[in-house]
Amino acid sequence: MKETLNKLIEHQLLSRDEARQAMVEIASGSQNTSQIAAFLTVFMMRSVSTEELEGFRDALLELCRPVDLGGCEPIDLCGTGGDGKNTFNISTLASFVTAGAGIPVAKHGNYGVSSHCGSSNVLEFLGIRFSNEADFLRRCLDQTGICILHAPLFHPAMKHVAPIRRELAVKTFFNMLGPMVNPALPKYQMVGVFNLELARMYGYLYQNTDKKYSILHGLDGYDEISLTGPAKWIGNQTETVLTPADFGMPVLEPGAIFGGDSIEEAAQIFLAVLQGKATEAQQDVVCANAALAIATVRGGTLDEAVCQARESLKSGRALEAFRKLQNLSAVHG
Repeated sequence: MKETLNKLIEHQLLSRDEARQAMVEIASGSQNTSQIAAFLTVFMMRSVSTEELEGFRDALLELCRPVDLGGCEPIDLCGTGGDGKNTFNISTLASFVTAGAGIPVAKHGNYGVSSHCGSSNVLEFLGIRFSNEADFLRRCLDQTGICILHAPLFHPAMKHVAPIRRELAVKTFFNMLGPMVNPALPKYQMVGVFNLELARMYGYLYQNTDKKYSILHGLDGYDEISLTGPAKWIGNQTETVLTPADFGMPVLEPGAIFGGDSIEEAAQIFLAVLQGKATEAQQDVVCANAALAIATVRGGTLDEAVCQARESLKSGRALEAFRKLQNLSAVHG
């Protein structure tokens, strides 16, 4: 690690293999916390190269606990976080709306690091149990259409990094990696990223896979479709800018999608959306994100996908998926 740090201090880039090896060393527990913190800090001060990001991804996938979902071809809706916008849990809610629309979802998530309420925080608060048991996860998919893959259970090698990330409490390149290292290796993926440079990097890396994907960046800084302005959309055969009008929805003020100041407030918003008691703005932004996930899997027009998302929410099927997952968690727990 000392040699790697010296190279980075001299403003040199790591090769893909050097990045992979550095991550393996960090995961082994052989590096002290100061070395790991220094390594993370370098990448807060300069951009990660595509080769470095590939190397980090390679290492995490190599070291993770894979999970077999029994031939299911799910989608993952996952944002990088790190946009500093403190929205409510939009992609997590959109995951249940997508599941309610009949598309299987393998949601990869974690506790908030650079925000106070990540997907795992709100789901755990609401009684969802996390497990890495393949039988339980397959049962969740069969009965509810969604399973939750809580990242620490599948990436045990990262236990040496987790406390350092918590203490730093700012976004690091691990935010960039989260959506890339879903242990179920889902065929479909919708990824929200916190800047345009990372969107292009994801597009480059994903075009060399067999995934069907949508990569999103709100041009006013969001790692999702926020409806507060236009968003960049990069797909397999697509690169365009989407506006709220493309979803048949009005432009929102940022305050309309604020996530609250606590996990309790975030959970209240979460349930209000699923129960049809949320504001129109909150329901719109969830349906917009779910619609793009639906379109990623099924194709068709955005208008059709928006209709399917709204129907999932209005009919109660999204709420039903959530309640069934709660019940399975209670039995399994």
